[in-house]
Amino acid sequence: MTKAANNNWWRGGVIYQIYPRSFADSNGDGIGDLAGVTARLDYVAQLGADGIWLSPFFKSPMKDFGYDVSDYCDVDPMFGTLADFRALVERAHALGLKVMIDQVLSHSADQHPWFVESRSSKDNPKADWYVWADAKSDGTPPNNWLSIFGGSAWQWDTRRCQYYMHNFLTSQPDLNFHNPEVQDALLGTVKFWLDLGVDGYRLDTANFYFHDAKLRDNPPRGRPTGEDPAVNAVNPYGWQWHKHDKSQPENLVFLQRLRTLLDEYPNTTMVGEIGDDDGLARVAEYTQGGDKLHMAYCFDLLGSAHSAPYIHSVLERFEQLAGGGWPCWALSNHDVTRFATRWGGDTPNPQLLRLAAAMQMSLRGSPCIYQGDELGLPEAVIAFEDLQDPYGITMWPEFKGRDGCRTPMPWQASADDLGFSAVDVVTSKPWLPVAHAHQSLAADVQAQQPDSLLNFYRQLLAWRKQQSPLINGRLQLLPSHPQVLAFVRSEGAQQILCVFNFSDAEATFALPAAWGEAALLPSSGLDGAGLQGRTLVCKPWGGAFVAAV
Repeated sequence: MTKAANNNWWRGGVIYQIYPRSFADSNGDGIGDLAGVTARLDYVAQLGADGIWLSPFFKSPMKDFGYDVSDYCDVDPMFGTLADFRALVERAHALGLKVMIDQVLSHSADQHPWFVESRSSKDNPKADWYVWADAKSDGTPPNNWLSIFGGSAWQWDTRRCQYYMHNFLTSQPDLNFHNPEVQDALLGTVKFWLDLGVDGYRLDTANFYFHDAKLRDNPPRGRPTGEDPAVNAVNPYGWQWHKHDKSQPENLVFLQRLRTLLDEYPNTTMVGEIGDDDGLARVAEYTQGGDKLHMAYCFDLLGSAHSAPYIHSVLERFEQLAGGGWPCWALSNHDVTRFATRWGGDTPNPQLLRLAAAMQMSLRGSPCIYQGDELGLPEAVIAFEDLQDPYGITMWPEFKGRDGCRTPMPWQASADDLGFSAVDVVTSKPWLPVAHAHQSLAADVQAQQPDSLLNFYRQLLAWRKQQSPLINGRLQLLPSHPQVLAFVRSEGAQQILCVFNFSDAEATFALPAAWGEAALLPSSGLDGAGLQGRTLVCKPWGGAFVAAV
């Protein structure tokens, strides 16, 4: 096949993640939809994003809100139709926005026709399209693998009298990628949307496609002591080293097949979600060589840790491992507590939110903004009786689930539903309660405030487009500092020193010894720092972009 041209729009491009259920409701049924997204695309374009990533909108029983697909090639009626999707793509392209969609390849819904056939017998044509295994002699599951959503990763099926594997809900059986027919069928679904004009994919659980064919037990990691921030103490999934249930060598070969398909379509890309014991190493492995993922992101900035030494260690490790790999840096997504709350607590400091945004937009890689982060939305408080997330319901009360970051987007402060619905007559209440704590942060309010976080993002993204080193340049980390994260982005002779004081106390930082004269770069919107001779003095949560002159 001929390899199509790629203008690398994604390399340094800003991606805006949209969770359709919660973005905008066009018909008043309480659920966001594709037509609602289309109507709000001007807002995303005005923000300065280069593309959007749409969380799943495929046909689904919605046990996991679209991450359980029952038809990979159609739109669920609650979100609209294929015609609505085509209209969305057309409008996005007219605004200069690329469209990426969420592809959930590792597992399907148990209502998918493939699984319905697979579970019907041990000798049907799709009998081995999913991961089936016999019980041990005592009736227990074939090994010790665990589900991320709690309990064993194996579910007994009374039709086949075998266990099937599920890394997530029992209603999300894992597909068997060891079967070439499964790979071919899934690649066919990817091609379907490429032919409709999508510009790329966000690949859900991109390192989960293959499992160890020998079904060997995972080695124990040990019960967490609370010292390891990567391990969730209330979920035993983190008590194992996941050596055999994901990230198998065959995974790379399939990603090469997937890349070959995308390379037939001009200017397309894919970003993979990587969740692993050493996510940074896996990101580097999966994005090196130019024949697998274009970019990938892990979870290292999706936790609560955000000190300058911590972020420095994350960047240092990635740069050591990366080679030619390309990261995608997210501070929030639909699965984690909003970063305003994770990093800022109950009353996040506005300066911290600006500093974090400026840092994210200056890292080597492609930044991904989750809807509402540009408004500084904190995590919403959801009562147990209003929870929708099966993970949250299972793990309650120690873990409140993912609903708090998925509440309806606040568009209009004066509306009862904060403008979530575009119609006057609403037939159903929103699928999650509107967070009235978000009222003062609504988009229409912030748009009228020159010093709002929304307008800061708009100014920052517009300024960034004019700073080529921040998009394409190399990154040189400067020595670790207890308060200040600092690095230099450079392209050719142009250098930009990026300095961020991630503390609530004043900090000083000396210019690099090799630098001569220097000056603050204007117009980024970032403030709170000034030059005194060869020393940068940063106020609490202050930062600056500095150029050599």
